[in-house]
Amino acid sequence: MNDPFGRPPDLTDLPDPEGEVTAVQDPAVEPAAGAPDGFGSPTMDLSGPLTPSGNLRRRQLISRLIEVVQTTSALLAVAVLGLVVYSVAARAESVLSFSFLTQDPPVFAGAPGGGIAPEIVGTIVIVALATAIAMPIGVLSALYLTEFAGPWAAHTFRLTLDLLNGLPTIVVGLFVFGLLVVGHHQSGYAASVALAIIMLPLVARATQEVLLLVPAGLREAADALGVSRWRTVRGVVLPTARGGILTATVLSVARAAGETAPLIFLSSIFANTVSVNPFSQALPNIPVYIFTASESAESNGFARAWGAAFVLLAFILLANIVSRTLSSRSALSR
Repeated sequence: MNDPFGRPPDLTDLPDPEGEVTAVQDPAVEPAAGAPDGFGSPTMDLSGPLTPSGNLRRRQLISRLIEVVQTTSALLAVAVLGLVVYSVAARAESVLSFSFLTQDPPVFAGAPGGGIAPEIVGTIVIVALATAIAMPIGVLSALYLTEFAGPWAAHTFRLTLDLLNGLPTIVVGLFVFGLLVVGHHQSGYAASVALAIIMLPLVARATQEVLLLVPAGLREAADALGVSRWRTVRGVVLPTARGGILTATVLSVARAAGETAPLIFLSSIFANTVSVNPFSQALPNIPVYIFTASESAESNGFARAWGAAFVLLAFILLANIVSRTLSSRSALSR
């Protein structure tokens, strides 16, 4: 019979000519277990409890195996880092003290005592100036790539940054040597320019990846309100990606702080006195000091090289902790 609401009749409950009700199998419903299907083979009972099959056990075994491999790899990486830190700290233990951080090096490399105060101050000045050069250029480059560049320009610019990132640092040092040192003199400024070139592609590419993680809905909401593109970038995109940009900058600082090859060309002939003027003379720095002190035949100089290496490791670790702290605070404030 026709339904008063216009629905089609239910085919599962039709009267037959003798007046009996005949159940018609719905084609969407699987037959019960043991009942032959259209090909004469029994089918699975879907109403019964779920039981693991051999395929499920195999996938669980592979999943556990992959988890064990990943955990082992992570522990191996941590163990390697711990081994490096322990090895450096054990060899630097004989010279580590407060005076080691506050005194000038001895006049003669093999003499006992002395510290690396000029090298610490010079490294901070060189790296800070390099960061001041590389960070704005890198962030603006990443903003152009993600927000304004067309497909062809973005592809070309990314390729250029990747090539610059793969450039050997000694080549960068030679380039800046010919540009700023030949005909002049070594200076902390020349060393900062070389480190800025090394840091630039790292800051730009890492910042680009962070900017791509900013939800597109934020940009679309600003466009719907009629906000200009640059104001959207300045007021929405940059504050959202601030923590990631800071982390990318600190990672580039950690990479540049230990570079030795460019500094040998650009800031290696220096006096063992504290100086903060990077434009007039070469500045003492930890990487070059480690190189020269490790070449010393005296045990005192070699021990001071290990002490300087430990201070450099501690500086990088402290910078990463500060970066993580600032990043967490910025995320909580949003």
